This record gives sequence, structure tokens and C-alpha cells, in this order.
Amino acid sequence: MGMRQYDGLLILTDEERSELERWARWRSLPAAAVFRARLILALADGVSYRTIEKKLNTTPPTIARWRQRFERDRIAGLKARHKGSRPRVVTPAVQARIVRRTLQAPPDGSTHWTCRKLAVALGVSKSTVQRVWRKAQLKPHRLDRYMASDDPEFETKAADIIGLYLDPPQHAAVFCVDEKTAIQALDRLDPVLPLSPGGAERHGFEYYRHGTLSLYAALDVKSGKVMGKTARRHTSAEFIDFLTDLVQRPKWAKEIHIVFDNLSAHKTQAVEEFLQQHPKVRFHFTPTYSSWLNQVELWFAKIQRDVIARGVFTSVHDLARKLRRYIRAYSKSARPFRWTYTHPQHRIQTNQITGTAH
Repeated sequence: MGMRQYDGLLILTDEERSELERWARWRSLPAAAVFRARLILALADGVSYRTIEKKLNTTPPTIARWRQRFERDRIAGLKARHKGSRPRVVTPAVQARIVRRTLQAPPDGSTHWTCRKLAVALGVSKSTVQRVWRKAQLKPHRLDRYMASDDPEFETKAADIIGLYLDPPQHAAVFCVDEKTAIQALDRLDPVLPLSPGGAERHGFEYYRHGTLSLYAALDVKSGKVMGKTARRHTSAEFIDFLTDLVQRPKWAKEIHIVFDNLSAHKTQAVEEFLQQHPKVRFHFTPTYSSWLNQVELWFAKIQRDVIARGVFTSVHDLARKLRRYIRAYSKSARPFRWTYTHPQHRIQTNQITGTAH
């Protein structure tokens, strides 16, 4: 005796059809719910069982079962009835074992554990490992790099610069200055495929280099506004021209303090002559390997993320134009960076290298 197939169309209200069509198009909905919605819509459109079997890769008993449920409970009958099993409770001993092994190197020579590898090693499920990692805030796949300063005057220099940020002298302008060199004007050989629902913007792998330029930038600590200049070459003369233009802007300032990093280009004879010609200008150099103390580095990270990293530039001139446009737009709504010190007991210290004589 075969499975009974119902005669006649399955009648849907306008609201039911609209809801089921939304289910059928919803990308984030579980696949089983999308399948049920498409099955009911097919029955309502008069599609035969045999066609539905082929199109949805299903069987007549399944089609009949969901038709019965829909006719009895309508859309509520299409929802999953099994809520899933409750996650097993992990004992403190198991949690401690997972954490302890995570902090140890894997025995196979790899650099870190994955959840699946650790689950096999400990005889637990990968979901258990993931839950324990989440609770303990362990992320073995993450790696942060740092550079410790070996400057013997680190604390003195850092305190000087942070003092300029938090409590600048009266009637003084404070600027953070640096340059971003060798910015490449990269043009994609293939068309850029734009962002779409469910799909990221896509760039072709191959690109063409039109050349490079340098960007000089000065961030006004008080206002957050940025003054920028692009140059085809990174030379001492270009740098001095930029500084000359910068110090002429704050006419009101009795003192001008400029924060630099320790790049050799900032300590040339031309720079020394510039200081002698501008007695109200004072330079403050960050400690070695501590350019993060220069606030303009925060802004360089923004322009790298917003313009350069995914930008498509047809020429060096096009790159310069887009950089200048971003600087103008940024300065219209700029806000100063707010520096706070959240842990007064934890002082910033230089890297102390100690050794034992043999």
C-alpha cells in the first residue's frame, strides 16, 4: 500500500505566502526551515510530488508529513519541535585540565593548540574546549607583538611627552609630526566587485604599481585637526618645507612644541639650522622603539584603514588627491585624542635586560 498523496492545491493566505517566501530567501535561517518553506510553497503552486522529490531531493513520506503538519497547525507546524540537548556541565577538574594543557606547548611540535586537536588529546568534545576557552578568555590562535624600549631615559622622555598631552603650557601649540613613506599607488587589473547582501567586496589578486609618494602629517593635539602634505620624494628639504609651513600657522602661540620619533631624518644638520632660525619651536623626541607615544601614529592607522589599504589608485596624482580629500574631510569633524591613565600603580618602564656572569 503506497503513501497517500493529497488531491487539490494547498491554499495559503496572503500573509502565509509572504512569510514563507521570506523564509525561502532568508540566508541566516537554518537550512531545514528553508526546505519546509519551499516545500509548502511548491504544494501551494500545484507542483507534483514527483517534481518536488527531484527539486528538493526528498521523499513522498516527508512531503506528506509536512503537508499534514501545515494543514493542522499552519506555519507554527513548520517550526522545529526538538529544542536540542542541553550542554553538558563541565566539572571544575575538567576545566582546570583544559586550561593547564592549553598553556603548555603541543607535543607534536606545533606552536599552539586548536580546539579540535586539544579535544582529541583530552578525550572531550571540541565544543567543551571552546566553552572553557571562552570562559577563561583563552585565545591560542591570537598573537600580539610588542617592542620594548631599551632607552635609558625612557621614563623621563615619556613623562615629558605625556605631560604635553595632558597639561600643555599656556599659550603653546602642540603638534605631533611624522611621515608615512613609500605609499604605493596600486591599481587593480581586474574590476572591483562591489559589496552585496551576503557577499564582501572583492578585489582581483593582480595589481599594477603606478609609483609611490610620502605623506607628511601634523596633528594638532588640542583640536585633533591634521595638516598634511604629499611629496613624490622623502627628502630633508621636503621635511623642512613642511615644518616651515607648520610653524607659521599658529600666529597666537608663544611656544610651539613638536613631538617626533627618533628617525635620523629628524636630527639632520638642516633640522638643527631650522631650530636656530625658529627660537620659539621646541622638539620632543619619543624614546627608542616607542613611536606609539606619538599621537599622529593613531591617525596614520585610521588613514591606512580608511583610504590606503583597500584603495584603488589610477596614478600617483590620484593617490595624492584622495589622501588630501580625506584629510580635509577628517579635519572638519576632528576631535582630540583623550589620553587617560587607568592603572596608576603600573608604571611604564624601560626594558631591563639583566644577565648572569659565567
